[in-house]
Amino acid sequence: MKIFRKAFIPFAILPFKNIVYAQKRDSIPLKVRAFVADKFPQARDFNLEFSQTTPYKFSSNLNGNDLPENKVKDFHQIKANANIYFVKNRKWLLSTSLNYRYTSINTEIPVSGYQEKNDYHYHSEAINASYYSKLFNKIAIYSASVSVDGSEQHFERIRGMLTGVVVLKANLKTKMTLGAAVFIDPSSQIPVLPIFTYEHKFDNGWVADIILPKKILVRKDVFSNGRISFGTEMDNTSFYLYQSEKTYEYRQLEINSGAIYEHNLGRYFIGTLKTGIRATPNARVFEKQESFKDYIFEAKYKPSFYFNIGISYNPFGKPKN
Repeated sequence: MKIFRKAFIPFAILPFKNIVYAQKRDSIPLKVRAFVADKFPQARDFNLEFSQTTPYKFSSNLNGNDLPENKVKDFHQIKANANIYFVKNRKWLLSTSLNYRYTSINTEIPVSGYQEKNDYHYHSEAINASYYSKLFNKIAIYSASVSVDGSEQHFERIRGMLTGVVVLKANLKTKMTLGAAVFIDPSSQIPVLPIFTYEHKFDNGWVADIILPKKILVRKDVFSNGRISFGTEMDNTSFYLYQSEKTYEYRQLEINSGAIYEHNLGRYFIGTLKTGIRATPNARVFEKQESFKDYIFEAKYKPSFYFNIGISYNPFGKPKN
């Protein structure tokens, strides 16, 4: 399940990171610029991460017929992505987003002990353009994205997305936006998705960091160059399957709840550790030309513990002091 699409969340927050280009230099206070230039940026320029879960059981059905209860003995992923800027000025932001994900799944049927291991490769590439203007005397960000994705065998889909976001508030303590995204994709579950972001810095040092429907976190700077966060993030896994000369797509929604620790390592590097409980309420397989609701296989997974370690390189971000 992928209710906010593969390219949506990374692309949607890129303009907000660069909000200082939406108006002339003297129209946004310098203290706001300093606050936006976070040493832990929302969108990482280059990022590499590894994820691992503990074993978990799941129930499933194929073409409406229940299958025996199975167990995922091992699930791990390697993800790499990059956000590269071509144009970055007061009115325009033009960039490309490159993503690769390797997924390894080892399943077991407890009754028979039969095991099966499968490896999947998935990639997506997008061209993103944003234009900064004003609407009702508020900063407005209009964006468009065209993306392709596929496996190690083929390119599979071409998708489009249009977004419009209005900055309702942006000062030293609070940043808030509201808007919507329109998906140009026949397989999408919903054609339009509302966008809401909210960040507020409390007097005690804690910060509310909300990007709906992506995440709800509270965070606080710790030590000299660290940050700890608690809350929930949503993610997804998808890849393509090939069987009987047909192409299928697998999608699952992941809800990760727990703790995140980030540390600015200096020279534009940031290390990240995440752990907690992963819930995967829904996973489906459907023919590529069909939509998510027209599935042939569905699985419901039990919660499991997860661990994630990553490192990012952000040459366009704020370096360690």
